[in-house]
Amino acid sequence: MTDDNSTPANLWTPRPVEETIDVYRDWAGAYDADLETYGYHTPTRLAAALARHVAPETTVLDFGCGTGISGAALLQQGFNHLHGTDVTAEMVDIARGKSLYEKLWVGEPGADLPRSYDAIVAVGVVSLGAAPPETLSLLIAHLSPGGVLALSFNDPTVENGSYDAVLEGHVAAADVTVLSREHGPHLEAKEMGSDVIVLRRE
Repeated sequence: MTDDNSTPANLWTPRPVEETIDVYRDWAGAYDADLETYGYHTPTRLAAALARHVAPETTVLDFGCGTGISGAALLQQGFNHLHGTDVTAEMVDIARGKSLYEKLWVGEPGADLPRSYDAIVAVGVVSLGAAPPETLSLLIAHLSPGGVLALSFNDPTVENGSYDAVLEGHVAAADVTVLSREHGPHLEAKEMGSDVIVLRRE
């Protein structure tokens, strides 16, 4: 069942990863148009936050790249060396048609990444109804020492608390330092915000 503009109902709710892939597979064709209608601000905000800490020539992994909306925002900030991965093949197919990424592949849920990166972004990915909280640990593990991870927690994710619990555990263990955390608009038409968080691996 979907609501207006074909957006999946109950999007921000926990579900098995197989169901999440089904949700985004079915949504892929309408995804870009729906998010444009809703006023999707987080990709632009997150790319700008990353640019304050990472040189534009850095290779950036766009984890959970979807159809490439986040990749386009990164390019607008001057990042020209982008890799992208997503677990939904239909989303990756759309992203591939936009020619945003030097490397682009369909990933397996929970699988290790092929290499470490100096910069990783996860726009709306490590969040309620998408990737589970432990995905944050996977991304931190694949950051180079001193590398930067920029991600977002939307309002339902912050309210849930389980994602922040994983983040707080890594901060307490001195695995990462929080460089910035700023709340702002996420989906304007739904009056939903998000925290854009920038972390450095120690």
